[in-house]
Amino acid sequence: MRDWYHIFPKNTGLSLYIWIIFCVLPFYFIFRSTSLWEIVFGIIMTMLFFTVSWLTFNRRGPLIYIGLSIEFAINIVMTVLYSYVYFALFVAFFIGNISSKAGFISMYVIHLVTTVTAITFGFFYNYTVLLVHLPFLIMTVLGVILVPINQYNRLKQEALESKLEDANLKIAELAIVEERHRIARDLHDTLGQKLSMIGLKSELSRKLIDKDAEAAKHELEDIQSTSRQALKEVREMISDMKEASLENEIEHVKKLMDAAQIRYDITTEGEFKQLPVLVENVLSMCLKEAVTNVVKHSQAQLCVIEMIDTNRDILMKIMDNGEGDEVVIQPGHGLQGMKERLSFVNGALHITNNKDGFEINITVPKVLKQIEEE
Repeated sequence: MRDWYHIFPKNTGLSLYIWIIFCVLPFYFIFRSTSLWEIVFGIIMTMLFFTVSWLTFNRRGPLIYIGLSIEFAINIVMTVLYSYVYFALFVAFFIGNISSKAGFISMYVIHLVTTVTAITFGFFYNYTVLLVHLPFLIMTVLGVILVPINQYNRLKQEALESKLEDANLKIAELAIVEERHRIARDLHDTLGQKLSMIGLKSELSRKLIDKDAEAAKHELEDIQSTSRQALKEVREMISDMKEASLENEIEHVKKLMDAAQIRYDITTEGEFKQLPVLVENVLSMCLKEAVTNVVKHSQAQLCVIEMIDTNRDILMKIMDNGEGDEVVIQPGHGLQGMKERLSFVNGALHITNNKDGFEINITVPKVLKQIEEE
């Protein structure tokens, strides 16, 4: 059951006490009447208005239109007979709660026309009282014009913000699921093959230990080496999951290419120190994947890395003079993982593969940075 105080509009900029005054004021106008039936009739109309308001506020469907029609009639009666026009403000806020565009426009026009007509007719019926309240009448008419539009737009904006929040939560959940899948793939690629090899070599060692002790010893050494390599790769994978710094990754890239005896040229244009954490992590991981591919597969002598911070995008280009179109592009090279990571920041990956070498172009829009700043 809804609370009784919902008959007072929320977030209007007016205090609750002002709305209570609007509720009490009609009795002041009613008791100015000299006729007993007018007093009784006015009290009944006032109570009926608030009862209908309580029953129809925040409702959907035909009920709210029936309630508004009754409120239109009461508003006209109270304006003409008692010169009380402030019910029009209550009705204006209730019209702003209508979600249907067609329903809102229809009720808005009807309310505006009936209110102006009732005030005009009231001037002829009770000229002296309405003339005294002329400034308040003008404010009421302005409220009837502006309040429903403001209320309608505000509720639409709140609905859109709610949908956006739900979408962001869903995206976050999907990102978690996708990250779990990626971790599962990495674990499979990292441990699956090596554990299979360890199992096969263990079986072979068991068979050789009585026949050829030296060969069995050699197999056990391979098992030891493979297990250490698997442990190293697991540690590297865990390190990848931690927050990555682009600046640190560039230093790591330099050391890696120095060790591989590959010449490199790294240039940056723009400010990369204020990047959102998610964008910096994605760029760092993509840079690591790309340079690892260069070192392992390209047989290149030169690697050129360019990073540019434009007004709209963050661009990163990795070029090498390796084998070019002779290289077979496979998901195992990390390109698929780069695409998946870039999808989280609406980034794009473009690959050029020809006789002059291999080139990766990464583009990440700066809208994430703008949102974080806001």
